[in-house]
Amino acid sequence: MFADFLKRLTEPTPTPLPDTDARLALTALLVRVARSDNDYSASERARIQGIIEARYSLNDADRDALLRDAETLETEAPDTVRFTRAIKDAVAYEDRLAVVEALWQVALADGARAKEEDALLRLVANLLGITDMDSAQARQRAGG
Repeated sequence: MFADFLKRLTEPTPTPLPDTDARLALTALLVRVARSDNDYSASERARIQGIIEARYSLNDADRDALLRDAETLETEAPDTVRFTRAIKDAVAYEDRLAVVEALWQVALADGARAKEEDALLRLVANLLGITDMDSAQARQRAGG
């Protein structure tokens, strides 16, 4: 379903993504972090819904469609390193930083900091080109 999208995203020199594609890629990354501890909880899914609804000013139907597509894309996306590096090359720093904060919100949504989520968040922030200080501040803003 997303083969062409993933091909464009992982090209050696990707072009910046249009807004709708960036939304999809970033939401898929939120899903990947939520699933990283093998417990994609209702609270994590609800947190993702809230994030994308607020961030992109979506109505319920559009929010749910984006999340469904992102869940599918996440299962089809390449390994986290390639997927995240591709996002880094195609999405502006400010958007990537906002996503790191959102990723922390998702990781903390179930009330527990799982070591798998912490490890993945550190990796993802680094791969997205987010500085350690910016990532730590994003985590604090997210409540962690």
